[in-house]
Amino acid sequence: MESVFDSFRRLGPAAFVLEAILAAVVANALLMGFILLRRTYRKRYFAKRDACVFEFRQNWDALISGKIPFENWRKKPFRRRIVEAIALDAFEAAGPEESARLLKFLRGSGLIEKRIFEARHHRGWRRHRALVALGRTRAPEGIRALAEGLRDNNMETRLAALRGLGRMACPEAAEEILAWVGEAGLNVPPLPLQSALIQSSAERPQLLLPYLRHAEGPVREVLGRVLGEVASPSLGMDLLQFAEDDLDELRAAAARGLSHTQGGLALGALSALAQDPVWFVRLRAIVSLGKLHQRGAIPPLLRGLTDSNRLVRLRAAEALVEFQADMVQVFEQAVATRDRYGLHAFLTAVENAGLRQKIEAEVGSCAHVTEEEKNQLLEVLLTGNLPERQPSAPGIAATRMVSGP
Repeated sequence: MESVFDSFRRLGPAAFVLEAILAAVVANALLMGFILLRRTYRKRYFAKRDACVFEFRQNWDALISGKIPFENWRKKPFRRRIVEAIALDAFEAAGPEESARLLKFLRGSGLIEKRIFEARHHRGWRRHRALVALGRTRAPEGIRALAEGLRDNNMETRLAALRGLGRMACPEAAEEILAWVGEAGLNVPPLPLQSALIQSSAERPQLLLPYLRHAEGPVREVLGRVLGEVASPSLGMDLLQFAEDDLDELRAAAARGLSHTQGGLALGALSALAQDPVWFVRLRAIVSLGKLHQRGAIPPLLRGLTDSNRLVRLRAAEALVEFQADMVQVFEQAVATRDRYGLHAFLTAVENAGLRQKIEAEVGSCAHVTEEEKNQLLEVLLTGNLPERQPSAPGIAATRMVSGP
């Protein structure tokens, strides 16, 4: 009796085709078996997880208060991961009291210490996962472990540590980030670094100043953008040193921070920055001049009405309508600029502030304006068009008011 192989041999070249077909059938059967086995396993896994989550949710208050002993779930990795995931997700929507309660639970159960240990001693995806979880806890004791993660060779791990430090939102985290940037330079994308520093240095922006004085290149640009976002009254006159800096972001940061500083130096610096070649520096300066609420800010704000950038003109107009006590004089000067776009911006700001009727009444009762000038101003207010010719005496009193102290 001949074997199956002898039968194949007699088929000649067709035997190779038959063998290929049989191999494909076997491979497909194995693949289908693997898929069915995997689906069965995952179905059982998710059913088990769903039941476990439901159990924990039903007893959540007792769980985090310690009434249910931690040993009931902590020694079982499957249950421990579920408890940690639920607690970390609760952090995202928790208020101050609930956050403190959850943090106490994570500390008491040892989950934070476990993540710190994993972040320091594991490598690869395990370290990455530990750093992400540690950052979500916002626990200050995790700052050192996250700072060590910044020096990992893997880019994803460094980014996880950087985002975790940003979530801490405390000066200690900012100090670690700045120290690392000073050592290693810019070895992560600029946007995650900028975001993390904005979150962590907002409480104490003074931390950025010594690093800005010595940083160079892309690092200095990132730090300049960060300072522009977090600049506050606490910086005071320290920002004057950056008012003439070569870096645009630093001049913009100085313009923003000086809005809270009173005095002639701040007004003079902002007036100069309002004529900067870069539009967003002028924009920050105009906004800051409006926040000063000083009559000496009116001349640079009027110049802002004639700016080439639309946003600068709009912000200058919004700042000018805040000087309601001098509204008629400011309106005269806006018309006297003979700038159609600036006038439209001013009238738009007046409409948005609901001051049109107030200006009409004040123009009608104004003593230092002739009848012809009143008619022209009212026509401009009504039509939004510049008069064909400039008034013969365009606001001498206004000029005196604007150039006053």
